[in-house]
Amino acid sequence: MSIKRPYFCTPVEKRWIELVAQLVEQYTFNVWALGSSPSGFTQMTIRNDGHFCFYEFKILLILAFFYILYSQKLGKYYLGACSNLERRLYEHNIGHSKFTSTGIPWALVYSEEFTDLKDAKARESKVKKMKSKKYIEHLIHVGRASRL
Repeated sequence: MSIKRPYFCTPVEKRWIELVAQLVEQYTFNVWALGSSPSGFTQMTIRNDGHFCFYEFKILLILAFFYILYSQKLGKYYLGACSNLERRLYEHNIGHSKFTSTGIPWALVYSEEFTDLKDAKARESKVKKMKSKKYIEHLIHVGRASRL
């Protein structure tokens, strides 16, 4: 079984889709995808009617990101929220946005994952309201330390 990869599929989404495809290949169940999401499956029910067995999988997909970019050229940070981080970083680095076009190249220095774009935008707003470069640099430092 092969699943056609969307043009801008995040690594997390790609991995979930691959795992589901492996599961479907391994077992000969009827597969029903329920719900709709621009990023992939929200729920999948795998059913084997012959044995009256029912399995439900709730697949948690990361649908949104809060991110911080840094421009060495400007010495400034840019905060944003989006549903596709790879695409958004690409857009910033080709001059898609008027503000970020002056600071190319932008480097992703921090990100947080959310299941809802509304939550990611709320986080962006909260950090922007702090109006503190020190707070942003603290987030970046703590984020790097937690990945070690």
